[in-house]
Amino acid sequence: MPTHDEIFQKVQATLVDALGVDEEDVTSDATLQGNLGAESIDFLDIVFRLERNFGIKIPRGELFPENVVSDPEMIQDGKLTTKGIDELKTRMPYADLSSFAADPDVEKIGDLYTVEMLVQYVQSKLSA
Repeated sequence: MPTHDEIFQKVQATLVDALGVDEEDVTSDATLQGNLGAESIDFLDIVFRLERNFGIKIPRGELFPENVVSDPEMIQDGKLTTKGIDELKTRMPYADLSSFAADPDVEKIGDLYTVEMLVQYVQSKLSA
């Protein structure tokens, strides 16, 4: 089982390749969209590269959950409801939702996708 640092270095290299960003920009708390400029099409590439680089299988929608924001019970006035936050916690157990839950603005969901979240996700897949 690789260490957290070894996984981080591999995730970092993966993102440098996939997004054409500088290694020093890929910090643990960097967000994929906001800080690293990833677009939705890049997420497919990131998933493919993580699968290849770590020898894991990532089911569609598992790493980057889809359709949370399309359910009217999950959203009210542009913010996730308690049910919506619970759903995200269920779908993204490896993400840190503590600060997001304080201000669950739909526009901020992308900020949950950090480099550290990818490291935690890969670690959970490797130890499964």
